[in-house]
Amino acid sequence: MNKTTETGEFCRVFNSSVLGDYWPGIQLYYPPVKYAPSLHIYEDLEAASLRMKKHAHQTHAHTLIFDLEDGCRQKEMSRTLLRQELPLLKRRKEVSIAIRVNPFRTDEYELDMQLVADMADFIDVVMLAKAGEAYGAAEVRDLSNLLVGLNSKITIQPIIEHPKSLKIAPDLMQYSTVKHVVFGIHDFSKAMGIRITPENWTEELKYYLNQIMFEARIAGKGVIGGVETLIGSSSMPETFVEQHDVRRWLDLHGENESRVVYKHACQEAAMGLTGKQVIHPGHIHLCKVAYTPSPTDVALKIRMLKAAIEADALLGGAIKFEGEMLDPPMFGKALQTLLRAHALRALSKEDVDFAMTVLQLMPTQVIRENWPYGVIL
Repeated sequence: MNKTTETGEFCRVFNSSVLGDYWPGIQLYYPPVKYAPSLHIYEDLEAASLRMKKHAHQTHAHTLIFDLEDGCRQKEMSRTLLRQELPLLKRRKEVSIAIRVNPFRTDEYELDMQLVADMADFIDVVMLAKAGEAYGAAEVRDLSNLLVGLNSKITIQPIIEHPKSLKIAPDLMQYSTVKHVVFGIHDFSKAMGIRITPENWTEELKYYLNQIMFEARIAGKGVIGGVETLIGSSSMPETFVEQHDVRRWLDLHGENESRVVYKHACQEAAMGLTGKQVIHPGHIHLCKVAYTPSPTDVALKIRMLKAAIEADALLGGAIKFEGEMLDPPMFGKALQTLLRAHALRALSKEDVDFAMTVLQLMPTQVIRENWPYGVIL
């Protein structure tokens, strides 16, 4: 093996171990069988199948969530539909398929598990509703054992919807099948007796979200933010990827619902959350832009890191950069921006290679401090 080949093999292994998996990103709740308010009836299988082919196959969300729990009334018909449609769903590597199952060991949960067993080759994530409320962390343990026998690539996203679950959050996160947890804001606030509002829930539940983030960061797991209930009618063009583009569109064309959802998404992204759930397709790109570092921001962080490397200050020392004094913690945050963009499938191969070059200049402990989501070999 020549030197070039050895270097390429090292980078490949280093890349797969350090960067970790892609993040859940923007997750769209997609009802398998939907109620039609105008007709006062539920869809039949044929209508639901046509809707799935028209919309689900073309989604731009990072994750499609097929909800079999609270948002699903026709559960048996929904399972029948998924058995019929999941094998036909065009598999795209940039879109993950998630099934939100009913609470552990309920009758509906057992039926959901049979569906998961039958469709294991077409499912990426099982989202466990009301995780840990009845049987504690053993729920995730038993579900993990089941999934390993079906498809070892399927991961679990426990949904924290009760103070009991928050209390045992570290136990829920201890399993390798859990990469991210979900903050179920509506059930959680109901259990706590807290009246939240669609406009201000991020402030009203900040204390509890901070607790989840704290435990997740220690465990090296991600947190998926709350689902918004606001529904608008306008969609931002997907060509808008810079913050100033979004602000201009919101000022000229955006509704109040879009402004609120975008503000919440920006707040969650600033806190380091790894995903967000939406119920309106028009909010997908709006939240993507809020969560994903813009091309301008990525370019700035690359210039910053190159300046640090040139001055040999990456691990110690300070430099003046574009009117600001920067030191290693700032360089670490710049690197996090690149790795976040990669985790959300928004970093070019050239920029990924540069990020890998920076990582190779860092000791293992420093890498862990900056990016806990990967695995150091």
